[in-house]
Amino acid sequence: MPVLVAYASRHGSTAGIAERIAEVLTDAGVPAEARPVSRIDDLDEYDAFVIGAAAYITHWLKDAMSFVEHHRHLLAARPVWLFSSGPLGSESIGADGKDPRESTRPKEFDELADLLHPRDQKVFFGAWDPDAPPVGMAERMMKLAPAAAKSLPAGDFRDWNDIDAWATQIARELAAPTRA
Repeated sequence: MPVLVAYASRHGSTAGIAERIAEVLTDAGVPAEARPVSRIDDLDEYDAFVIGAAAYITHWLKDAMSFVEHHRHLLAARPVWLFSSGPLGSESIGADGKDPRESTRPKEFDELADLLHPRDQKVFFGAWDPDAPPVGMAERMMKLAPAAAKSLPAGDFRDWNDIDAWATQIARELAAPTRA
């Protein structure tokens, strides 16, 4: 059962998560490969999909949404899992008393749930390097407002144990016998 882990990443953090998910699936006996959505045309050879994207201001990257919309009929007919990366920090409860993974959940996940009926949706902490070249208008604006940039915690906050556990759960679901 080959699995495609398709992703849209702006600075590489989400790509790293996708590659790790593919690695864990493969190590668990479920062949998988991670590929950017911009380099995928044909999905026929895959039996299941894990699709992820970075989220900025609670929105998935447009490339990921375009990919899903273009392939929606095929994706809806096969097992799909969705993930997002983006919140910075490692605290499970933010200053507002809420889990930042929940409060930064992409708004598109509700639409995608109706469209694809994913088996699960997950938000992972991301990474931010303030010295990386800006991509997009919001990042360019942050470079012009150093105080805003300093308000964001810099670093790699990806929780590899959480990512591995989720990928292992996906492998278990795919390996489980289907009920007739």
